[in-house]
Amino acid sequence: MPFGDAAPAPRTRPGRQVLTVEELTARIRLHLESAYPTVWVEGELSNCRRWNTGHLYFTLKGGAAQIRGVMFRSAFRYLRFEPADGLRVVARGRISVYEPKGEYQLVAEHLEPFGLGARQLAFDQLRRRLEREGLFDEARKRPLPTLPRKIGIVTSLDGAALRDILNVLGRRFPNAHLVIGPTRVQGDGAAREITGALARLARVGGVDVVILARGGGSLEDLWEFNDEGLARTIASVGVPVISAVGHQTDYTISDFVADLRAPTPSAAAELVVTRKTELEARLERAGGRLVGAVRTALERRRANVEAIRHRPGLASLPTRLALHGRRADELTRRLVARARAGVARRERRRAALLTRLEALDVGRRLARIRTRLVVARERLARAARDGHAARRRRLAAGHEQLARTMRDRHATGRRELETTLAKLDSLSPLGVLARGYAVCWNDDRTAIVRRAAEVAVGDPVRITLHEGALRCKVTSRE
Repeated sequence: MPFGDAAPAPRTRPGRQVLTVEELTARIRLHLESAYPTVWVEGELSNCRRWNTGHLYFTLKGGAAQIRGVMFRSAFRYLRFEPADGLRVVARGRISVYEPKGEYQLVAEHLEPFGLGARQLAFDQLRRRLEREGLFDEARKRPLPTLPRKIGIVTSLDGAALRDILNVLGRRFPNAHLVIGPTRVQGDGAAREITGALARLARVGGVDVVILARGGGSLEDLWEFNDEGLARTIASVGVPVISAVGHQTDYTISDFVADLRAPTPSAAAELVVTRKTELEARLERAGGRLVGAVRTALERRRANVEAIRHRPGLASLPTRLALHGRRADELTRRLVARARAGVARRERRRAALLTRLEALDVGRRLARIRTRLVVARERLARAARDGHAARRRRLAAGHEQLARTMRDRHATGRRELETTLAKLDSLSPLGVLARGYAVCWNDDRTAIVRRAAEVAVGDPVRITLHEGALRCKVTSRE
């Protein structure tokens, strides 16, 4: 290697950038969101469902392709119709990427039916749903009162509808009692105000009918009268409701559900009251017919009476009536006398029956039996006491007799015992000994010596005396 030549630099491999999946997805999302900030997409809704969070998830299909989409609750609340599968729509939104799944999706901010206005579709959907529920049935609609006590009007204070109604009512029934529920009839939120005004007005005492009125306008101007809540309130209030919204060619949901639809507010006022002069004329004609009918009936009856009075057989009618009256008086007196006699007889019989009934009265018989039982119990107790005393006296006498007998027998026995003892004393050997005699025994006291020959001289003998004994020795025999 020549001196001074620089060594060649080492060859390095081109640098590479390795991304994570998360980084790559984030870059794709940023690229797509910047490339498609706003797009309009037309397609058919599929897998359309709304979650509890209020977000709407769907798939937008077109030809052989499809794209997932989502409409958040903040945008969904402004929809004028209910999205459904198979509905062809045009969506406005932006393209984004759902990073957890790596899917790109359309974040819709606006939906409208393809080829049909959203308002018209919403109107048709609500009308069909309420019709299926029966809110438009003629059977549930109430008739208007003939002459309402109070007339409620729900409308704007500044609208021409109110002026038209007041003009008609002032001309046809100037002393009609009106109650007005002021409200907005156009613009966002007006439906809620109209519903509240109608509900409050229907609760006012004496209000028999309510006119819901608004002048003519475009479909958007009348749109607040297509509100579902207003429709259900009209069906639920307790008084008939007349819907007079727009002109004759305008139809709203309130027209279908109201008890009566008027083509204009002026027509509603004419329907709700009858012309006062017409009513007075009808009453006058009816009164005239009634008076004529009464007069004709009186004349006919008067002629009948005169004809009867002039009949030949009825000339002596007053005399015959007087005779019949007298006969009737006599019969009446007899009838009264018989009735009184019958009443008296029945009264006596009733008294007798009462007496018998009292005699058979179980309660009174039981009382008498109880009284008898008490008396018998007292007698029995008194007899028991008397018998007990007699027995005690007899027992005392017996005891006395027994004691006396025992004493007599004891004295007799004692005397007999003393006699026997005296006899025994007289027969006792001890008595003989006491008189001075003695008994001579052999020495061992086994035999009494009765003869002198039974002993020999020198034999010991024993002498028993009355008191004590002697031991002796035979010294001689005689």
